[in-house]
Amino acid sequence: MKISCDKNVLLEGINIVQKAVSPKSTMPILEGILLEASDNLKLVGSDLDLGIECYLSAFVEEEGAVVLNARIFGEIVRRLPDDVVYIEVLENYNTNIKCGNTEFNIMGINPIEFPELPKVQKENTIIITQDKLRSMIRQTIFAVGTKESKIILTGSCLELDGNEINMVSVDGYRLALRKEILDSVYEKQSIVIPGKTLNELAKIIKEEEKKISLHISPKHVLFEFDECRIVSRLLEGEFLNYKHIIPKEYQLRVKVKVKPMIEAIERCALIILSDTQKHPIIISIGTDVINISCRTQTGTVYDSLDAETYGSDLQIGFNYKYLLEALKACECEEVYMEFNTSLSPCVIKPIEGDSFTHLILPVRF
Repeated sequence: MKISCDKNVLLEGINIVQKAVSPKSTMPILEGILLEASDNLKLVGSDLDLGIECYLSAFVEEEGAVVLNARIFGEIVRRLPDDVVYIEVLENYNTNIKCGNTEFNIMGINPIEFPELPKVQKENTIIITQDKLRSMIRQTIFAVGTKESKIILTGSCLELDGNEINMVSVDGYRLALRKEILDSVYEKQSIVIPGKTLNELAKIIKEEEKKISLHISPKHVLFEFDECRIVSRLLEGEFLNYKHIIPKEYQLRVKVKVKPMIEAIERCALIILSDTQKHPIIISIGTDVINISCRTQTGTVYDSLDAETYGSDLQIGFNYKYLLEALKACECEEVYMEFNTSLSPCVIKPIEGDSFTHLILPVRF
């Protein structure tokens, strides 16, 4: 293999596929990036659960392939001057990398051992814009579970029904639901995508109205956009029946400005050093006012915000991190916070429409 490629183009491709590479694996080849040159240059990273392919514009003098350690290859290219990078694979996959006055020789691996990415038929396909999908992920990823004992909750459920698409995450303490309307109508179905996949996808796709295709098979989902293909396994099992968890009525509704609320919670959190479950922040709601306080061994803190309140007074405790993450994911200036009792969930909704719903369980104090 003998190719040349612009350094910045190559680095962008490495940064994308590296998100699927295992930093430590029992299979050394999975710690590498596959470089395959034919009409153009293809880079591939995989950890067997997640695979990413990226196609780059390059001049191919000789076709071929090699697997290079992702960390070493990435660091080399990152530190090369902004110029054309020349890569040549020699005998026994020894690989020569030149750029300007700099030259490296590193050992590569026979690419025949690199696992092929799963084939996904393009028969069940959903089309959505990148900015919509990115927003859906960002507004729900914070509530994805981390407990290996509940594997199904370590992913987000993607639901389709007609022209409506929902993404929902639940971790047992909170819930995040995001809705969007699609341009086409699809048959009713649902899949559960691993949180890791969605987290990495959100870093790659752009905040623009370009289309992204989701091809769904029984065990995998393929995301296809620009010059990238991302293949992920799906989580098997039945997702939590979350709809009955969300309260349909409320006794108290508060209209609050998101930024001042976030800032007040962050100030109160300064005295919480650890063990947040034992040191909740206390939200006391009166007529057109929200008081936020906390008491720990470090000391006490008190803050107050103006708000529009509709209903009876209430005092309720929360894990401050859960409340902060829900508010930061709202992507709007004002929200409604809805309550029933001090032991029932708080529901956060937009002022207009129902594009998102965030639910947080309270903490006893």
